[in-house]
Amino acid sequence: MSEIVPVTKGGHARLQAELQELKQVARPRVIAAIAEARAHGDLKENAEYHAAKEKQGFIEGRIAFLEEQLVKCRIVELNNNNLDVVRFGVMVTLTEEETGEDKTYQLVGDLEANVDDRRISVNSPLGKAIIGKKLDTLVTVKAPKGSVEYVVRAIRCP
Repeated sequence: MSEIVPVTKGGHARLQAELQELKQVARPRVIAAIAEARAHGDLKENAEYHAAKEKQGFIEGRIAFLEEQLVKCRIVELNNNNLDVVRFGVMVTLTEEETGEDKTYQLVGDLEANVDDRRISVNSPLGKAIIGKKLDTLVTVKAPKGSVEYVVRAIRCP
């Protein structure tokens, strides 16, 4: 039996959009680039051909990965009720104790985690530390640079 992969509704939509982009835009583009490079002759020393083939391999691998993962996905619905603890899908604002700096993250699954977009995995050190915590709770996160303490300041639906 395959594992279930939890995702938010927005994360599922982003993954679907990426898959469609790869199939409908990136794949045809790289196929055209391969055909054009092939037309230049000798494939042994044709850098454009080899680069396009490498890109094609990446695209096909990503398509296969996304298709496999999307079959396993289960969308976790959120509502504004029961926002007294940090749980999957919520937006959580944390205040770093030492600096007083606030940081807001959405707690998501591994597939949709992207720290640049402030989406952290429930399986990350920070995610594991804050899941199930209540408002105004002090949380210690063991990070590579040492332990960091945060206070849970807000929990809300995205």
